[in-house]
This record gives sequence, C-alpha cells and structure tokens, in this order.
Amino acid sequence: MVPARKTKKPLELINSRLQLVMKSGKYVLGYKKTLKTITQGKVKLVILAYNCPALGKSEIEYYAMYPSLQWQQY
Repeated sequence: MVPARKTKKPLELINSRLQLVMKSGKYVLGYKKTLKTITQGKVKLVILAYNCPALGKSEIEYYAMYPSLQWQQY
C-alpha cells in the first residue's frame, strides 16, 4: 500500500514563498512603494497583511487585476 501524500496547507505555502523572496532580497515593503512598483509592472506577487486598511486593500486589489499579477492576503 502506498502512503498518503502529505499536502502543504495554504499558510505553509505562503510562508515558504516568503522565505524564498526574503532570501533573494527582491521585495518591497510599504503601501506607496508597492503601488509604484505595481504600476511599473515589476511585481509578480503582492501579499497583503490581514490588518491592511480597507482603502489601501481595495486599491491594491484594483491594480491586481493585471493578468501577470497575483495577490494573497496573509
């Protein structure tokens, strides 16, 4: 019998992505810098904090409609 394959939980997946990005050094922190890099097209993934203000969250979600951009709430 083959043992069941263990799948990663979504939170573990985000944590592993965060570790990889922090190790590479290619990340931006802050609302204004994030919006600037989104409009320049340099962003692949945006991770929003759970306590992000509603106005900022909705604006980032609007810009996240670009086809090459993904966003997740953490």
